Amino acid sequence: MKHIIQFRIYQGEKAFVGEGIDVPIVTQGKNIDEVAANLKEALALYLEGENLAELGIAAEPSALVNFELEPLHA
Repeated sequence: MKHIIQFRIYQGEKAFVGEGIDVPIVTQGKNIDEVAANLKEALALYLEGENLAELGIAAEPSALVNFELEPLHA
């Protein structure tokens, strides 16, 4: 059973993009906070009414978000 559902956020061409590593969820937003809120809402909708055991997900999973940062140049 997965107790942690992983996501990554990165800068797309026109907006920040958030996508699930373990789940088929993709969203975007103007900033990181908006993407994080959208991911939370999308995850709730994805899991709503689903049998979590059939999906291999624990009853109350945590979400782990990784941020992909652009390299800094001196």
